[in-house]
Amino acid sequence: AVAAIKNGKMRKEIVPVVVPGTGKSITEDNGPRPDATLEKMGKIKPAFEKKYGTVTAGNSSFLTDGASAVLLMSEEKASNAGLKPLAYIRAYAQAGSDPWEELLLGPAFATARALQKANLKFSDIEVFEIHEAFAAQILANIRYMESEEWGKSRLGLGGKMGVIDLERINTRGGSLSLGHAFGATGGRLIASCCSRLQEENARYGLVAGCGAGAVGNAIILENAQ
Repeated sequence: AVAAIKNGKMRKEIVPVVVPGTGKSITEDNGPRPDATLEKMGKIKPAFEKKYGTVTAGNSSFLTDGASAVLLMSEEKASNAGLKPLAYIRAYAQAGSDPWEELLLGPAFATARALQKANLKFSDIEVFEIHEAFAAQILANIRYMESEEWGKSRLGLGGKMGVIDLERINTRGGSLSLGHAFGATGGRLIASCCSRLQEENARYGLVAGCGAGAVGNAIILENAQ
């Protein structure tokens, strides 16, 4: 996230806002910590289960203020308005699962459904933007997507959904570093996905997120260019 801010990649995704009464403008996210190190993160105490817990303030998405907007319309409407689309929605899906054993695994369930609806393979996806509620949550989703047993028993697949190249996930930072502005994170994920599709000359991107109540959603976007 810090690198993406420094090299200007985030600039096109952010609309500057002026803080009322100050005249000062905010032009970049102020959540990412340039001084964060693995050593510092390792010293932070668990937030919930004090003795055996692994969830800390350092590997959780922090609450933050934010807003996002997405302009969605038919191709015909965009053409008539003289607008150039960034991406098309190829497919989307929602999923629910066991709230005790599978609370935040919604992205894995929903992604499988979205791929089936789009008639695509997991290997067709080149850009991944997945909401990070906690580090443990995103890692669990990745492990389940790559699990032969889980793919067969819970998804009805012949094996694993696929293997994720970690270099393709949340390359501009995720909710762990940018923060989780409730109600705005989905729009942020879509903005980053669209920008990356253009810049990386990729065809398909996946946006996915989990939610309380063991629900999840996934959207497959196709590069309009």
